[in-house]
Amino acid sequence: MQYSISAAAFVAIIIVIRLRRRTESRSRGDEAFTVFCSIVLGVLIAGTAWGHAILQLVGVVTGATH
Repeated sequence: MQYSISAAAFVAIIIVIRLRRRTESRSRGDEAFTVFCSIVLGVLIAGTAWGHAILQLVGVVTGATH
């Protein structure tokens, strides 16, 4: 039996683990790495159908606020 995990799911898991840490124990390098992982996750999700649905949802929400 083989299991596979997508790169987006792996990066999302890393981000969740990193954000569960206490704020005062983070260094600037730590925070920069978390931001980098978040950007990578955004790029990986952007081309998928789920990413397009999120984009449309954000568009609706921003349209409703104007």
